[in-house]
Amino acid sequence: MASKLNPYINVLDGRARQAAEFYQSVLGGDLQVSTFGESGMEGPFADQVMHAQLETPAGYTLMVSDTPAEMMKLDMGNNISVSISGDAGQADELRGYFNGLAEGGTVNEPLAVAPWGAEFGMLTDRFGINWMVNIAADQA
Repeated sequence: MASKLNPYINVLDGRARQAAEFYQSVLGGDLQVSTFGESGMEGPFADQVMHAQLETPAGYTLMVSDTPAEMMKLDMGNNISVSISGDAGQADELRGYFNGLAEGGTVNEPLAVAPWGAEFGMLTDRFGINWMVNIAADQA
C-alpha cells in the first residue's frame, strides 16, 4: 500500500458525525465511523466520533473527528490537520517524515502506539500547520 496524504478535519461542538455524513452525501463513498467509547473512553464523550474516514469513488480520503476541549484547543481556522498514513512496511519512511516536519516545530504527541494499535503522533510544523502521522500495525 502506498502512503496517503489527506486532510483531517476536527469538528467543533460534537457534530463530527453530522459533518461526515454530510460530506458522504456530497462526495459519495464508504464511511467508517468509530467512537471514543469503542476505544474504552467513558463519560460524555463516549458517543462522539474519535475517527471517521470517508473513501470516495473519486479516490479521495477525508477524515473527520470530534475534538473535546479537554483534548485540544480548537478555533475556526486551526481545526484541520494534514494526515500521512501508511503501513508497517513504510514505518521508516513515515517516521522520517514525522521527524523532518517536526524540525523547528512542536511535537504535540510523540509517535507511540495508539489505542487502535497503530503508531501515531501529532505535531505542528514551523509554519503553524498541524500534522498527524499514522503507521498501521503489521498485519502478519
